[in-house]
Amino acid sequence: MSQGKRLVYSTEDGQLGKAMPSSKYGNNKKSKSVSGSVIKNPAKQGIRIRRESKGRGGKSVCVIEGLPLQSAELKVLQKELKSQLGTGGAVKDGCIEIQGDHREKLLLMLEKKGFKAKLSGG
Repeated sequence: MSQGKRLVYSTEDGQLGKAMPSSKYGNNKKSKSVSGSVIKNPAKQGIRIRRESKGRGGKSVCVIEGLPLQSAELKVLQKELKSQLGTGGAVKDGCIEIQGDHREKLLLMLEKKGFKAKLSGG
């Protein structure tokens, strides 16, 4: 190269001399991170019972989140709720999942156990 001239574009690296985008194709969008239980202050927000059906082949699942219990205690509570409702379920990411739409029944059961719960969603 001669003096006074500088390389501005290269087929290998694209445009030079400017801030390069974060990815190869200029996609600067930040990816959202999703976590199971995102309740930051459970004492303030309480326990939420919601119904989900996405990613489950159209089948409904009630998700109880925000319980201030350890993993072993969650499993015991989940087993008790499943046996009273006669359904299946699981403990995932600190949340209890119960198969079927049993939100009102779950709300009553949790209130009998001394938990202050709310229904969330539509």
